[in-house]
Amino acid sequence: MAQNHKYLTLVSDHDTSRIVWGTTGKTAAALDRFFDDLPAGGAEQIEAVSMDLGPAYAKTVRARAPKATLCFDPFHVVKLATDALDAVRRQVWQSARRYPDKKIAHKFKGARWALLKNPSDLNEKQAETLAALRKSGGALWRAYQLKETLRAVFAGDLTAEEVIELLNRWCSRAQRSRIPGFVRTARTIRKHKDGITAAVDRGMSNGRHEGLNNKIRTMINRAYGFHSAEAALALIMLACGPVTLELPYHTGSHPHSCQ
Repeated sequence: MAQNHKYLTLVSDHDTSRIVWGTTGKTAAALDRFFDDLPAGGAEQIEAVSMDLGPAYAKTVRARAPKATLCFDPFHVVKLATDALDAVRRQVWQSARRYPDKKIAHKFKGARWALLKNPSDLNEKQAETLAALRKSGGALWRAYQLKETLRAVFAGDLTAEEVIELLNRWCSRAQRSRIPGFVRTARTIRKHKDGITAAVDRGMSNGRHEGLNNKIRTMINRAYGFHSAEAALALIMLACGPVTLELPYHTGSHPHSCQ
């Protein structure tokens, strides 16, 4: 996560949903410090690590914990398609701006949330916008269908075997779409297929970690920021980490008074 463009690397435990370690920076070297801090043999006990599709952390885990299974978070897989869809929307909007009728460009500019939100979360106006886009068809609607199809693959109601089969079909369809962003997304998914498959097989995702990130962002916003990333990290470890504070009145062994 970032604090005034200063990044933190945070490691959480899937079982406890707590932040167990953190440091400044967002590089392979930053995560290297986590493995440096582990006791002897600690890395060998790590069974699986879930993460986004960025190469830096994956490189470190492969080098420092070769026995651990890499699991690439399905949410970030779907985000690739969401970003590709938004790129198509912007391209269509830029093209529409050259039309004499500026209402056309306004329609595509205002369609962002109608396209990116889950259909069940749309308000009435957004649903109407989506229906109009469906009627218009074209590359933007095809891109929307690709995004929604990929989201459905990871909806959680399919077996691991079904997910992998449908994911292969999706990649083939995306590569045939000739939409550059989706062609790239399909290539990225195929490149990370083993890690995505592992995440599906183990039922692992970064969902809990993302929930912690949201909690952390709220803390930082309420504090109106911090003078340093180190100060933010200290509060994060206090609020979301394994730190347990025991005050005198918790033990019953010290006199106390209330006024």
